[in-house]
Amino acid sequence: MKINNFLIWHTYCLTSVQATNFFKTSREGTKVANTNNIPMLWIDPVDKLNDQVRQAFVDKGFDLRIGDSLDIEDDAFTSAEIVVVRLSKCATALKELQMKLVSLGSPAQVITRVARDLFELGIEAVRQGALTAVPSEQLAPAEWRHIVDTNVSEPKTDTSAYVFADPVSRNLLALAERVARVDVTVLLTGPTGAGKEVLSRILHDASPRFDRPFVAFNCAAMPENLIEDMLFGHEKGSFTGANKIQQGLFEQAQGGTIFLDEIGEMSYSMQAKLLRILQERSVVRLGGQKSIDLDIRIIAATNRNLKQAIAEHRFREDLYFRLSAFKLSLPPLSERPLDILPLAEQFVAQQNMTGHPIVISPAAQHRLVSYPWPGNVRELQNVIVRALVLSNQRSIEMEHLLFDDLHINDEFSEPASEYVPQSDRSRNWTQGSPNHGISRPKVAGVSQDSPILSHSGDHKVSNVRSVLDHAVQQSERQAITEALQSSRSRDEAAEKLGISPRTLRHKLQKLREQGITVTRAYAR
Repeated sequence: MKINNFLIWHTYCLTSVQATNFFKTSREGTKVANTNNIPMLWIDPVDKLNDQVRQAFVDKGFDLRIGDSLDIEDDAFTSAEIVVVRLSKCATALKELQMKLVSLGSPAQVITRVARDLFELGIEAVRQGALTAVPSEQLAPAEWRHIVDTNVSEPKTDTSAYVFADPVSRNLLALAERVARVDVTVLLTGPTGAGKEVLSRILHDASPRFDRPFVAFNCAAMPENLIEDMLFGHEKGSFTGANKIQQGLFEQAQGGTIFLDEIGEMSYSMQAKLLRILQERSVVRLGGQKSIDLDIRIIAATNRNLKQAIAEHRFREDLYFRLSAFKLSLPPLSERPLDILPLAEQFVAQQNMTGHPIVISPAAQHRLVSYPWPGNVRELQNVIVRALVLSNQRSIEMEHLLFDDLHINDEFSEPASEYVPQSDRSRNWTQGSPNHGISRPKVAGVSQDSPILSHSGDHKVSNVRSVLDHAVQQSERQAITEALQSSRSRDEAAEKLGISPRTLRHKLQKLREQGITVTRAYAR
């Protein structure tokens, strides 16, 4: 299989290299890729390296400095390319180290050392921005050289890793991996932005077809005549402008997987042609006569209720049963709350251009978890992008979070209840979404009695909300102004803000109604 430790990698957001480093202690010799000495700061409050081990590190190309705490000379941090810190019971030392590196302007990368029986702490350290987590018992310099060459010389962060942290998501992932091994047509259902294409890629990557093409196509993206040409291809001379033979997407996916998104938007006549391909596993190009056999797996996805569409004669019943040989239903983000913060941290890492970790404050974390997320993962990504713009790529605070539906900000300010992973959170993954109303987790570090979150004292809450609303409006106005000033058009400004041009147009109109002047050159 293409991906080692597939469940571990995707479930805990670790790359396969990081997982391998944590679980294994390689005893094989390693070819040194970099002959230059690497400045490394080694911080361990528990054990000190003896002279023999220190010399062995030097022999392996490390310029090693030793400390037993963060209370050492600043130049030890600024001169280091790598800082190795040992964590005992929590990730507090890592956060303090990251703050110190940021304050000193040090670009050093951080590797954490964690006891083997504290695996969850290692996972948390990687989520907090460490390159990887290494067993604290692992001291062989040759192995450390291999770890450094692997994690520092190669790209440092796998920002495309999938997030399945919530028990609901883990159950879905486990089932998807089993389905992937069987060459069966799969229908993915779920709300817009929930991650259906992500799951389709997992089904492909975990299947025996992993090294063959993965072709994705949105059935709602173009008119019917173009869809037919895109999917089936055409022969030379089949129509005006057909100057050469063109393979369709079905042929291009030969041996691999084709993903048909928004299948519910396909026209009734096109559904009949797709049904024929599913039945005969062959395709005829437009203007051609030869039938081309297909060896492909088909995965389809929709956010519509296809059974209702069948009752309304908008979707073919026979096609539905062909596509739903196995049906997987993705829950909305609000029903898998433990995915929210790992996803947010992943989006921060993807957009982080500063070279130092960007932290989401506890209050902002609570607000993210409390929000209902009608736009699901896609909306979360937009909110994080806006927050990074407003925070100037620094720590994300609550006032930096701008949601698509600002009028519901006050509706989700109640404190989240304690999350308990109960057995009733399981679901029949081949059917529809489970019941709503699953309790959401508390966010560590946010007091449930905080005046910002409390329901007692309506006057205080009203004042706090008024202040927060004013801060949000000011931040939004500033972000819009900066985006307009740095863009050549309103469309470009909307793209920078992560909103549609229509939404930006409405916001500009509101600003004008409030008496705020917006230069027309920027408003076009």
